[in-house]
Amino acid sequence: MGGIVETHAINREYISGIVATEGKITDMTLDGEKFKSYYFNRNTGSMTSNYTLDPATGVRYVTTDLVLQFNRMETSKRVEVTALAQNELALIVKDANGKYWLLGKDEPVMATAGEGVTGTARSDRNGYSITLQDTSLEMPYEVDAELVATLLA
Repeated sequence: MGGIVETHAINREYISGIVATEGKITDMTLDGEKFKSYYFNRNTGSMTSNYTLDPATGVRYVTTDLVLQFNRMETSKRVEVTALAQNELALIVKDANGKYWLLGKDEPVMATAGEGVTGTARSDRNGYSITLQDTSLEMPYEVDAELVATLLA
């Protein structure tokens, strides 16, 4: 199933260690801070990863764009979107299949676009959206669900 259902964000500087075992994140050390959680309606967010490969120069990396929508324009959501846009982050993203993925393993995740929109017609969406981009050597790593439960406790 497509889509994302929740995202957990933290400033990347508060992660002092990430351990991957057999291609999956199995441990993470936080320096006294906690993740901030965001929950989304169905069909309002996505995560897309793309390889950039250049055999001539040997360049190889992956960019992952995470698009988040916050429905209804209001002060509290404007403040949250602004905080996401201004910080260097690490994110754990839960997809609609119940799998967790880490963005920010190699470098901090940064905002690349965003908007606030009132809509035109009464049935149009009113709210904010933001695109956060991860640049990494590999596709996002899956995060062990038990580790996520521990990190969010």
